[in-house]
Amino acid sequence: MSKKRVNKKSKAYRRRRRRRMIFGIELAVLLVLGLALFGYAYINSKLDKVQSNDLDFSKVGVNDSVLQAEDAGQTGTELIALVGMDSRDNSLEAGNNSDTMIIACVDHDSKTIRLVSLYRDTWLNVFTRDGSDKYTKSNAAYASGGAEQMLTMMNKNMDLNITQYAAVNFKALSETIDHLDGLDIDLTREEIVHVNNYNKETSEVAGTDYEEIELPDESELDGAQTMTFHLNGTQAVSYARIRYTAGNDFRRAARQRLVIGKIMEKAKSSDLSTLNDIMDTVFPMIKTSLTKQEILKMGMNLLSYNMGEQAGFPFDHLEGANVTEAMDGNDCVLPVTLETNVVKLHNFLFPSVTDYQPSAEVKEYSDHIIRQSGYGEDRIPSQSETGEIPQG
Repeated sequence: MSKKRVNKKSKAYRRRRRRRMIFGIELAVLLVLGLALFGYAYINSKLDKVQSNDLDFSKVGVNDSVLQAEDAGQTGTELIALVGMDSRDNSLEAGNNSDTMIIACVDHDSKTIRLVSLYRDTWLNVFTRDGSDKYTKSNAAYASGGAEQMLTMMNKNMDLNITQYAAVNFKALSETIDHLDGLDIDLTREEIVHVNNYNKETSEVAGTDYEEIELPDESELDGAQTMTFHLNGTQAVSYARIRYTAGNDFRRAARQRLVIGKIMEKAKSSDLSTLNDIMDTVFPMIKTSLTKQEILKMGMNLLSYNMGEQAGFPFDHLEGANVTEAMDGNDCVLPVTLETNVVKLHNFLFPSVTDYQPSAEVKEYSDHIIRQSGYGEDRIPSQSETGEIPQG
């Protein structure tokens, strides 16, 4: 065998090995964490670090009538619930609110990944542990009954059949970003102030030193103008937590999706050593119902997938709605209406399905929200979101 042929073989091996590693971080992005593979024996040892959670499917409500393409050939669409925990002790257990809820739609036909943020304050039927109706903010579902109750809340209110999830905390996301040497993000003057404020707590939770971003002079940055800053892990996480600017929680959800896209960009150009360090450090901070076999099976296709469209749910809503039954009288995000929003959600997630009709359950929940709030189809806002951040 010639030297030239040996070199070609060696280069091809390195390319294959590196592609497998890159998959890991792409799925890490999807799970807002990190799942990797570059050789079956090796990935087995790495995946053992992940906290496994075997769901009790008798406690997960799904709607069997949902039109959703799935088959063993990995075509059609798969949905995974991604959860960022609001936990000051970095716990991933029930009892903590889900600060971030994202539905990742893996479309095997178009080879794209679509993301939908569920706004944490959305007033929905989150149910009780015994299955009774309970209308309050959607982020209370995980706190009350863990992953099973959160998935039930999503499935029943949105006519979905999500059976897989992954949860991560502030520290895991911060560590991932630091291993990738930070992210370049455009900030307004107002956002810099909020990043610095949030970063005091984020740094404490993540166990890192607090680093303040120096506020530029108003002559350099003022009003809606932006300037690019290189953010470390806790600063980037703090940016994703901001909810006190125009758009409030809606703009916050867009920031989270922007950070996910930035992580994917950096991961694709990272070397093997960096990706390996991420797996060793971050995997123990992940909790998921995905099995090793499911991760491996999905990974073989995700290597060539791209980030697709992104959105927030509910599409049409009222912010700060004082709903009669709202928990402790707090302001909520009111879907106007739930039924029409669910139709829009299905059009977004499953564009090839043209004959979807909301289930009787969704119509029942929607009617209840209308009765309690007084906002029906005749009061759907013409424009719901304010200040959506361009993706990319």
